[in-house]
Amino acid sequence: MANNALTEIKRNLDAHVGHKITLRAHGGRKKTIERTGILEETYPSVFTVKLDDEHQTFERVSYSYADVLTDSVEITVCEDDSHTSIEYAGN
Repeated sequence: MANNALTEIKRNLDAHVGHKITLRAHGGRKKTIERTGILEETYPSVFTVKLDDEHQTFERVSYSYADVLTDSVEITVCEDDSHTSIEYAGN
């Protein structure tokens, strides 16, 4: 069942490659990190995001689909001034 959920997450993200997204990652100790960027590519186990802000330490970040499944990372797709959250049946 978890494998099907991970496959569904990847499939949904595949449809948004090249789109601007906002990531909200839980960094521990009540810390939340919010970043915006372009969903660059999806791989079998992870996806990469090229960050917009040049003031960031990193140019790219990667997260696993399991991070999305466990709500460690929340993804919002930004399309034409509207924001669409990606939600999954496993949550």
